[in-house]
Amino acid sequence: MAAVSDEAGMLALFERLALEAGREIMRVFHAGYAVHEKADASPVTEADRRAEEIILSGLRAAFPATPCVAEEEVSAGIVPVELGEAFFLIDPLDGTKEFVNRRTDFTVNIALVRQGVPEIGVVFAPCTGRLYSGQPGRAEAVQVDAEFHIAGRRGISVRTGVPPLAVVASRSHNTPETEAYIRSLGGAEIVSVGSSLKFCLVASAEADIYPRFGRTMEWDTAAGDAVLRAAGGTTSTLDSAPLSYGKRGQRGDADFANPHFIAKGR
Repeated sequence: MAAVSDEAGMLALFERLALEAGREIMRVFHAGYAVHEKADASPVTEADRRAEEIILSGLRAAFPATPCVAEEEVSAGIVPVELGEAFFLIDPLDGTKEFVNRRTDFTVNIALVRQGVPEIGVVFAPCTGRLYSGQPGRAEAVQVDAEFHIAGRRGISVRTGVPPLAVVASRSHNTPETEAYIRSLGGAEIVSVGSSLKFCLVASAEADIYPRFGRTMEWDTAAGDAVLRAAGGTTSTLDSAPLSYGKRGQRGDADFANPHFIAKGR
């Protein structure tokens, strides 16, 4: 049993589980699948469920005392009674709409949140072999080969934005508020991509800012946010407070729902 304080060991486990989940997702992707609708009208497939089982099994074996908050379990009403000072946030398949529509930018997301802050995270796009990881003081872009083995890695960090800023926008969830914000930046270049890869493009200096004025849940954002913060970026609410995690008992909103936020480099 590993200790929650073993950051390097935890990150290595996150990467291994993300690769295993990604392999299973791609098996379903190529084999075919049924699409079901959850209570909130969002889609879910066998790939979501199988990937979550793989991740939760690995995390609970290694860290049995650390609570897990996972999208499909929460949808089924399975939620930890207490989160404590550290817990895991898991989105086994972020971008299910991208997956269903046969696009490539869906991701596996695993994060550790400690005292409300996403400190360690892994984002893996199994269709393209792009993996990003972050822990305090170090963010990396990891190359994954066709056999789902790590083939190389390099450090990444955010850049200082110079106009025209490159703005990352959601492919499936754009809103009038987002469009108005982008216009307010003046002369912005738009990069449209699905899932948590938006955080990673800012983290790896491929974009400057990711404004989100649509609904997200904490499992959608925690892993990418951890990578971005490790790369020197920030994610803040519209009143400039750091986006926090473990939000429960919110007035007028669901547990673990995020407010609107701005993720950016320098």
